[in-house]
Amino acid sequence: MKRSFFENDKALLTVMVQADNPDRIKELIDKSVPEGAEAFGMQFEQLKPEYRTKEVYRDLFTYTKDKPVYITNYRHTTNEGKSDEVLAKELIEFAECGADLCDVMGDYFDRQPDEVAVDKTAIEKQKVLIRKIHDKGAKVLMSSHVYKYTPAERVLEIALEHQSRGADICKIVTGASNMEEQLENLKIINMLKEKLDIPFLFLCVDECSIIRRIGGELGCCMYLCVHEHDALATATQPLLSAVKAIRDNM
Repeated sequence: MKRSFFENDKALLTVMVQADNPDRIKELIDKSVPEGAEAFGMQFEQLKPEYRTKEVYRDLFTYTKDKPVYITNYRHTTNEGKSDEVLAKELIEFAECGADLCDVMGDYFDRQPDEVAVDKTAIEKQKVLIRKIHDKGAKVLMSSHVYKYTPAERVLEIALEHQSRGADICKIVTGASNMEEQLENLKIINMLKEKLDIPFLFLCVDECSIIRRIGGELGCCMYLCVHEHDALATATQPLLSAVKAIRDNM
């Protein structure tokens, strides 16, 4: 039976596999499974256009076997120049091909600095998109990459917006440049546990990013990690081997 992103005893070890071709994605999967990978995140904005086909998607989603797949379709790299409408249609296609969890950016159809749409028409379009993804059998993670320290009240506002728009998981990325901000972010995780009705993934960038290593023990629903730090890997995401050791020993 295929594992789920929901209702796990421990925060899921989700290995992000970023590559411009499917063979490299498979290679990273093969390397990660023996080290304890429990799910995979495929960032298709990195995949070269010639591989952006339903056949490739189905093959990759099947390749993970019993491990669920989280996909992103952000605006950069091979997606530069595409409209949000096109990106949204591709998300539906990923769901149709077997993706388990699709990342809907919080400012799809209404670009904002903190990735949270405010235009009412855009918000309604997001809700329709989420329903269509659900109809294809996939769940939705809504993401807002703020990338700077954000007060608890604003983080909660964003999280509740994600929830109200129909997201199944809320993802927010803030920042912490000093210990005071990092401690506040740790408190924010507890606030989200108390106030939110859906699972969440709260991350931060900058100098103090301990949340990426212990957040799952405090309330985040998963860890985002990598097998290795190659040219396309996100540098702030910790190694699978390190996160697994921390999780297993905490």
